[in-house]
Amino acid sequence: MSKGKTDERIAGNNAKNRQQISNSPPNSGYGENNQKLDDLAKNIEDAGGEFLTTNQGVRVNDNQNSLKAGDRGPTLLEDFILREKITHFDHERIPERVVHARGSAAHGYFQVYESMAQYTKADFLQDPSVKTPVFVRFSTVAGSRGSTDLARDVRGFAVKFYTQEGNYDLVGNNIPVFFIQDAIKFPDLIHAVKPEPHNEVPQAASAHDTFWDFISLMPESMHMIMWVMSDRAIPRSLRMMEGFGVHTFRFINDKGKARFVKFHWKPLLGLHAVLWDEAQKISGKDPDFHRRDLWEAIENGDYPEWELGVQIVEEKDEFSFDFDLLDPTKIIPEEIVPVRRIGRMTLNRNPDNFFAETEQVAFHTGNVVPGIDFTNDPLLQGRLFSYLDTQLIRLGGPNFHEIPINRPIAPLHNNQRDGYMRQTVNRGQTSYEPNSLRGGCPFQAGTDMSGFASHAERIDARKIRERSPSFHDHFSQATLFFKSQSEIEQNHIIKALRFELGKVETIPIRERMLFLLAQVDKQLASKVAEGLGAAIPAKLEKPVNMSVPGDVDPKKVQPKRVAQDMEVSPALRMIDNPNFPNETIKTRKIAFLVSDGFDDAALLDMKQTLMTAGALVMTVAPRLGVLTGANGTVVKADFSFLTGSSVLFDAFYVPDGEASVASLKGEPEAASFLNEAYKHCKTIAASGAGIELLASAGIVTAADEISRTDKLEFRPGLVASRESYAQSLGDQFVRSIARHRHWEREPAS
Repeated sequence: MSKGKTDERIAGNNAKNRQQISNSPPNSGYGENNQKLDDLAKNIEDAGGEFLTTNQGVRVNDNQNSLKAGDRGPTLLEDFILREKITHFDHERIPERVVHARGSAAHGYFQVYESMAQYTKADFLQDPSVKTPVFVRFSTVAGSRGSTDLARDVRGFAVKFYTQEGNYDLVGNNIPVFFIQDAIKFPDLIHAVKPEPHNEVPQAASAHDTFWDFISLMPESMHMIMWVMSDRAIPRSLRMMEGFGVHTFRFINDKGKARFVKFHWKPLLGLHAVLWDEAQKISGKDPDFHRRDLWEAIENGDYPEWELGVQIVEEKDEFSFDFDLLDPTKIIPEEIVPVRRIGRMTLNRNPDNFFAETEQVAFHTGNVVPGIDFTNDPLLQGRLFSYLDTQLIRLGGPNFHEIPINRPIAPLHNNQRDGYMRQTVNRGQTSYEPNSLRGGCPFQAGTDMSGFASHAERIDARKIRERSPSFHDHFSQATLFFKSQSEIEQNHIIKALRFELGKVETIPIRERMLFLLAQVDKQLASKVAEGLGAAIPAKLEKPVNMSVPGDVDPKKVQPKRVAQDMEVSPALRMIDNPNFPNETIKTRKIAFLVSDGFDDAALLDMKQTLMTAGALVMTVAPRLGVLTGANGTVVKADFSFLTGSSVLFDAFYVPDGEASVASLKGEPEAASFLNEAYKHCKTIAASGAGIELLASAGIVTAADEISRTDKLEFRPGLVASRESYAQSLGDQFVRSIARHRHWEREPAS
């Protein structure tokens, strides 16, 4: 299929509407269009200044002592206040999600740039002036609620649109493909990646035998493995990762014409990750790193934003690709079908209560609105059952849609009644349809009245338990992904595989994985094998897929490779990705290493320069409390070397000030701080006496030339001036931070 071209008129109008949305007031998503927040407000309670009561509204006189027979006697069963309080406490916990248990969320709104009526009749994709409320939940997949944010894992990216036609849930991930092709294998995948059942180890980690045993026998997972072993699986921030709908869906317009569509979320802050060494250390210093980062950004007014993109394919072109559109282990390369950015989502309000909103929100791939429909993707078909079934047990019954965070803003009129935790009080004599006693109400809605009608797809086939031969290519796109990465990112994938497979104790599992990796890329397999001290097997004694039924010819289901027209796709890499050309330091956290006696002007001027560029400045000192500059300026120490860590920051500055630098030179942690930052390829700046701290840490050597006026960046990511402060130093520091990492400093694998 030839490379698609974006309609110039639509592109021009989209650019104009992007600018209009950019110029909107920050909180304008919560005006007359925000029915959802108005609905939630009815359920919000703030007990400030109120009397303590029981659940029945009875005021409590004594909440310190239970009712006893005498001051040392037994507690009495009649103490209804005690019994109610303890009973409620005993039942506070609900089952955690089987997957995606650990998450964080935020409210916001979505605006389309221009009407998409040509492609879909979905109401929320028609009018650029309408702001559709959304609630977005990000999550890890494998770990429990108490696990770390920085596990190497897929990240859930689920968006609930509260549209005028009902709730639409776009339930996706930060990776566009998945491990398996058919939902019947999902329980096996999750059982394999979860802690091993005999000892419940390890938590939130795939680096163990059962996971890689499963993967080594399921070659269809190899494309997903490339993504999960890449830096995509350890994002710097939830605000700096892409989102994908994973499956191929359908757009349906008001004439009934259908087209295939894939959904993308493009972060306006760009794509960024942490290093694996950083991820492990952040997990120890701040396991809530991503959750805290999202919360603080919204509280600071640095609202995260993504553009919604779509890849649209005409039905006549369904079989024009060298892969199957319905295969969830495949992407449509953006160079073949460009992603059209059609709207923007802004998150600008944190939840009022984590449990009531983030924990009780229920997403379901089956929650669609007129204009959006499903395809025969066998993984999607299984998810249409699984999500609803899970919520029934987790949230106590069929009325979970009445929980405030799940309640649509569209009115509900149906004949459903009763059940656990029913909140709606239904009036009237009838609860069935058709009826005459109530004039036939509620009526069915025609398609011209936003009534949902499934796409009339013609199906003529035998019932059969097989997969289409078009699903059998398991390596071509895995190879495309690996070859599309920069050399740095390829090295990170190699190191990740060495780490993960190095934790596998069963040698035949390692051998099978090396064999599969060799089908992806021989150099990749060779380098992983070198790190494991192993050899790549020339062949395997048994078919790779050992779960083939006995009456099926294994040769028919074995993986094959399809010749690819594309060798690389730059849109698949994170470094130098053409979709994110504008580097910014907005919301980046910059650590100032200081002690008493710092140069006041150097600190304040650099801070102003960085804040003007949108960065956040934080001070790290030998102790907490307040610090006093040489000329009396007082600043608060945000972190000590004990409570902070270099992995929590994006760049570092050591200002002038002889007393300050002398104090820091006496702190071994200061040198460790800087050396670790240098190891992780981050930008470090110093001015005046601050250069001496870099020298004492061994980062600056006698061979380094640091002049006053030129060559401020004397080594990649090392910025310094012998002056106390110069604006040119600040400007160079900003430019250097904007590159985010200085990979020239990282040793090759």
